[in-house]
Amino acid sequence: MIRVLFLLRSLHQGGTERQLTHLARGMDKERFAVTVATFYDGGALRGEIDGLPGVRVVSLGKGGRWDVAFLRRLYRLADEVRPHVVHGYLPGGNALALPAGRRTGAAVVWGVRSADVDYLRYNWAEWAAFRAGAALSRRADRIILNSEKARRYYAARGYAADRMLVIPNGFDTAAFRPDRERGTRLRRAWLGDGRVLIGIVGRLDPMKDHPTFLAAAAALRPAHPEARFVCVGDVRDADYAASLRREAARLGLADALCWAGACDDMPAAYNALVLLVLSSMSESFPNVIGEAMACGVPCVVTDVGDAAEVVGETGYVVPPSDPEALREAIAALLSRPAAERDVLGEAARERIGNCYSLALLVQRTEAALEELLA
Repeated sequence: MIRVLFLLRSLHQGGTERQLTHLARGMDKERFAVTVATFYDGGALRGEIDGLPGVRVVSLGKGGRWDVAFLRRLYRLADEVRPHVVHGYLPGGNALALPAGRRTGAAVVWGVRSADVDYLRYNWAEWAAFRAGAALSRRADRIILNSEKARRYYAARGYAADRMLVIPNGFDTAAFRPDRERGTRLRRAWLGDGRVLIGIVGRLDPMKDHPTFLAAAAALRPAHPEARFVCVGDVRDADYAASLRREAARLGLADALCWAGACDDMPAAYNALVLLVLSSMSESFPNVIGEAMACGVPCVVTDVGDAAEVVGETGYVVPPSDPEALREAIAALLSRPAAERDVLGEAARERIGNCYSLALLVQRTEAALEELLA
């Protein structure tokens, strides 16, 4: 039995958090004993794995950004679990995986989930953590990334390339599946009618580049007055969210745009859409593309991370930060007959099932951990 201790900040809704819950649920419990430790309490995803046989979920009770007392609880937990592998996620979890692993003699795995991020857009601490990660990366036994773009990006910036392994994200095609009736109900709740709905899904964050989406939407309306738009995602920065709303109003989108906020029923959200737009300036492996494709929704995406590889021939790929190119791609997809869009959606779902299934995510991760210990 291989004991694995996963470390991450929280189990709140997010792409990384979702992938970890899939992994914790899917790993073979006859071969792996799984403990998931979060810095902070709660999180919408905790209920999905809390209480599952073979999975233990522990909150370390971090009280705030400058609370370091929780480290004692982490070390006590590591001493109790005696893991064979300590697997961190994101900078915070990765940094603490090192001392927890060295303390117990465990192999240390880093989970890296980003690429092309301009950390200076956030704050100096984010940038400093990124740079420190390069220096510390040789102390990790394995670095698992979720895209080839991320592997190239981190290797070029001093991270230990010889320790890197790419395991793409996996998607639950049973939970994320076509269900247009479910989507229609949510669309009517958002808009009050059954018009063509184009959506962007992601937190309101500069890297998601909502301004490019808004500009493309405004330019699209003269030729497609029937189109309506929705932004699904939570607010991390109230000032930034307010600036996006002002920009939408300036572009004349106030009567055609719904700010839906966070959504508890993401399969319904995707099924409410005619197409999904990813306008990001930076991604590694965007979960929203895989989830939408699994729901049979074609995508228009910017060429960031491995987005183009994921979409393949089932959607459209445009350069980032180019509203006109984004408008043209959306218009091209809308101009196709509904039957053709349905065929694209079916092909998209088949591609996710064949190339990016949950079973592949679990199998590849289990094999990587077993190989590391061998």
